[in-house]
Amino acid sequence: MATTRAALTDQDIRMLVKGATPDERALAAHKLCRTIDRAEMDEDQRALAGDILRVMAADAAELVRRAMAVTLRNSPVLPPDVANRLARDVESVSLPIINFSPVFSDADLAEIVRLGGPVRQMAVAKRPRLSSKVAGLLVEQGGEDVVAAVCANDNARLSDIALQKALDRFAKSEAVLAAVAYRSALPLAVTERLIDMVGDQLREHILANHAISAERTLDLILDTKERATVDLIDQAGRAADMKAFVTHLHSVQRLSPSLLLRALAHGHMTFFEWGVAELAGVPHHRTWLMIHDAGALGLKAICERAGLPPRLFPAMRAGVDAFHAMEYDGRPGDRERFQEHMIQRFLTSSAAVSREDTDYLLDRADRLGQQAQAAAG
Repeated sequence: MATTRAALTDQDIRMLVKGATPDERALAAHKLCRTIDRAEMDEDQRALAGDILRVMAADAAELVRRAMAVTLRNSPVLPPDVANRLARDVESVSLPIINFSPVFSDADLAEIVRLGGPVRQMAVAKRPRLSSKVAGLLVEQGGEDVVAAVCANDNARLSDIALQKALDRFAKSEAVLAAVAYRSALPLAVTERLIDMVGDQLREHILANHAISAERTLDLILDTKERATVDLIDQAGRAADMKAFVTHLHSVQRLSPSLLLRALAHGHMTFFEWGVAELAGVPHHRTWLMIHDAGALGLKAICERAGLPPRLFPAMRAGVDAFHAMEYDGRPGDRERFQEHMIQRFLTSSAAVSREDTDYLLDRADRLGQQAQAAAG
């Protein structure tokens, strides 16, 4: 194995120091950096390599410093003092090092975030790994673009507090809200807050990919605050040509899992059947048989074929069971009685319901029952 001194030839070192042009010195810097990165070195050899790298970092030519930064951006052999010097250099030199170098400590990165400005903050935000300390500091001090970038980085460790801070600072930013929503994992409190802040498309993604409590699931299913959605559900119950209606909704990307679930909660079974058939690409008569199959497998199979989120299946099962358990007779309070049945079915069909959620659902069922009685009276 050649020693470092032998590998770094005298000619290369002289060219680095005394090369006539920046291009010549940059070529020598690239060769030397590549050799240093690949060589096996003892302590004395590492010290020699460090001295050579400090000479490169002090070169007046930006091209030389950039050759060094790009070649050693992923290397663990770059001395931390040299990395920090390069981090304060012009952007063409600093950004490759800030973005990738593994030799920075959290304290180094925190100083870059505090003093480096938005461009360097963005380079930190996109690093292959970020500690919760540095990621949290970016959320506190970064602008909208930087906060969106760090939230979109699944290798950045973001605490519940940091994610809540991102939502506090940029509650109206579509970029930040989307970045948080598309993280691979979210704390429950963040998910349940975020779901009230986003539009339909992101809400569907959250429902399909992040856990929410039974309370919030039913709030979304039975919610009547979103006028446009409620109007659409009411239209679903009145549509003369249901097949054409659901085909149109699908073509304009409005035939969503939550719309189907809310329609089911309002008792619009025909719309639910045709909607599932449309998403699954299965004829209505076959879809009807699978939805109303007395066994447990038919509904699950057709929902899976339709691409409906598995986490919503217990609520869909509850809705179908509630529909079978009662008939609409046209009397006042039909809807309230149906929703009360659906909640009761949900309570008995979902093993994941906590004691707190159970208390909430029982209370809601009591209130719905009172409403139904008042309407009937």
